[in-house]
Order: sequence, then C-alpha cells, then structure tokens
Amino acid sequence: MSPSPSPEVRVPAALDAHLRRHAGASWADGLAELTSARLRVWGLRVRGPVLHGMVALVVPVWLPGGGRAVLKMQPLDAETAGEPVALRAWDGRGAVRLLDDDPGTGALLLEALDPERNLERVDLDAALERVGGLLARLHAVPAPAGIRGLGEEARDLAGRADHLSRTMGAESGRARLVGLAARAREVSAEPGGALLHWDLHFANVLAPLPGAEREPWVAIDPKPLAGDGGFDLWPCLHNRWEEAVATGDPGREARRRMELLAEAAGLERDRARAWTLVRVLQECVWALEDGGHGLPPVPVAVAEALGA
Repeated sequence: MSPSPSPEVRVPAALDAHLRRHAGASWADGLAELTSARLRVWGLRVRGPVLHGMVALVVPVWLPGGGRAVLKMQPLDAETAGEPVALRAWDGRGAVRLLDDDPGTGALLLEALDPERNLERVDLDAALERVGGLLARLHAVPAPAGIRGLGEEARDLAGRADHLSRTMGAESGRARLVGLAARAREVSAEPGGALLHWDLHFANVLAPLPGAEREPWVAIDPKPLAGDGGFDLWPCLHNRWEEAVATGDPGREARRRMELLAEAAGLERDRARAWTLVRVLQECVWALEDGGHGLPPVPVAVAEALGA
C-alpha cells in the first residue's frame, strides 16, 4: 500500500535566515520543495515536527515499511559532501547508520535516534569518557579515498593566518597568530590518515531509540577529514566552557579535559596537543575573517593553557 501524502514541509525561520546568509537565497527558497520531492521519491511520511541544526533541516519520517528514520537535507559544500562516505565507512560502528543518500541533492536518510538524549547534561567526566571512547572507534577506520586531508587544511589555515596578521596590531594578538600558524605548518607534514569526525561535541552524541539493539551512544553530523585523531578533541574543550570557568582555573581544567579525552581515545599526548593548537588557529582565523578585531577569548585561554 502506498503511503498517504505528507503535509507540506515548513522550514523554520531561524534555519531559513542562516541558509540565506551562508548558502544563498536560491537554495533557501527551494528547500521546502526539494524536501517534499525527496519524501515522495523515497516513499516517506512525516511523523513529527521538523528539527534543524545550523545548516540542516531534519525531518522525522516513517519508512514505507513502517519503521522510523530521519531525512536530513543540507547544502552540499566541502564540509558536508563527505558525510555519506564517512557514514558508510563507519557502518554504524560508533556513528548513526546511513540508510540511503542522494548525491544530487545531498539528502541523507538516517536511522532514527532519540533527539532528547545527548551528552550536554551528563556528568562532565562521564561525557568526556563517552566522547573519547567514540573517537577511538571512529578513528580506528582509515579515511576512504576522496575525503579531504588535514595536511592541506592546516597549510591553508596557516596561509590565511599570515595574511590576516599583516593587518593586526601587536595588542590584538598578532604574535600569537603567527606562532600558531608556524606550528600548523610544522605538524602538517605528518597529517595522519584516520577518519575524523571534526565536530564531535556533546550535543552531537545521541542515544538510540528505546529498545534499539545499539550501543548506548552514537555520533551524528560528521564533517569528515582524513588526519590525526588529536584534531578531534577541540569541541569538548570549548563546549560547556562555563563549567571550566566555574572551577576557578579554566586553563587547568582545559588541560585536564584534554588528558582525559586523549586517554579515552588512545591518543599520544604531544600530538593531541599539537593538533588541538591547529584547531585553536582555525577558531582564530574564522573569528578574524568574520570581522573580529582580536583573537577570541576561549581559544586564547586554551592556547595559553597548552603553552602557546
């Protein structure tokens, strides 16, 4: 029996506004119809209110056979294009399962997880151990061919940082930016070849649906890279920063978090530190390119904690 028609998909205003700035008005204008067309092609029925991230529309759906799934729609760019490749490589081991995808539109059909259960409110040390354990599983898979490489990314960041530093005053962090760029060039010579997630923060770890025969937590929303696992620690150093401040010594807390994560993920400490500083550089470059007049405070605090 064919599924009954799904109601019209409405793009949330917050997502629409962000997409217009970052993906263009044309893509934002066409998203609702593109989503409806993909629902029809895959024979899906909407089963609940739509959700969204920064760039992705997430639609809970019923499969033609009655099972639950999620339709994810997002613009295709350098960060998102590798997501189905990575999810196939992980094949559900530590990550959400990919059921189907459409390369032409970037649409992904994913297993349904529990959107209300993530690691944001779990005890911090337990959450860090969970994330580190997931990273160990994800990094055990070599990056497939075609995934963008970390060495090239690091060299590109260093070049952009050098360009930005020429317009900065000494009081705005120019020397630190130049030093971070030099470190990035140095480590880029040995970038590694593991399959990285890039954005594994506490909200990007979800629990399976009740009754599902799955591991307790799985990763979602990868922006995959091929490289060294130390590059994946930054999100859990930066997120929940108010808890680091509440300790009275956020620098020491940042070092403690990195030690705990590196141990749980099975990473060598010096390389974890080196690649975390590349992530600090990335945050600084992004802030300056977005019009900032100095280096952002949290990345600077982490850099100082790590001796840079």
